[in-house]
Amino acid sequence: MTVDALGTLVRMEPPAPHLREQLRRVAGVEVSEERAAKAFGDEIAYYLRHHLEGRDPESLSELRDRCAGVLRASLELERVDLAQIREALLSSLHFHAFEDARPALEELRAHGLRLVAASNWDASLPEVLERVGLAGLLDGVVSSAMVGVTKPAPELFRAALSIAGAPPDRALHVGDSLENDIAGASRMGMRAVLVARDGAGPGADGVPVIGALTELPRLLSDA
Repeated sequence: MTVDALGTLVRMEPPAPHLREQLRRVAGVEVSEERAAKAFGDEIAYYLRHHLEGRDPESLSELRDRCAGVLRASLELERVDLAQIREALLSSLHFHAFEDARPALEELRAHGLRLVAASNWDASLPEVLERVGLAGLLDGVVSSAMVGVTKPAPELFRAALSIAGAPPDRALHVGDSLENDIAGASRMGMRAVLVARDGAGPGADGVPVIGALTELPRLLSDA
């Protein structure tokens, strides 16, 4: 089984309030919540366009410097040292495992399934999953930056399936995006399950929809 990370295994706290707190701490700067939210939006947009460039520790560090530069420019804080902005940025990113992630992975492993995270992320994904306590329940981690392409491209799924040791027609992918996860996996010949935690939005034709990862073991047993 392959599984998406952000929105499926992990969530991120809203970063703007943390950014305001961190800017006060590291630089003695006060910004409004509206400005912080806009600046983080600008930084995230830049990151999404360039995250493939963060393929190893060195290139990831360079990418983070550029992201900090985008944040500093958006906040009009050019007088503040870039290292301080970078520290505030990284300290504002708080990831947590969803409450259902660990029990679901534990039960799936107990059934003998190999589990590989496959997500659009930079090279820090293994570290993030380690910090939230899920890495030990996975047989491998593949990020788009490691492979050089983003989902729904097939190369990322192929890399994950190689680690899992399973052909597409014997594998299942779980994720929260109809295009990146469901369509991408389906085009590979994999089965797919959509995670819709808020209960909103229809799934693709014939694709099961679950509201929590803990529904997966029973779904697989019924299938």
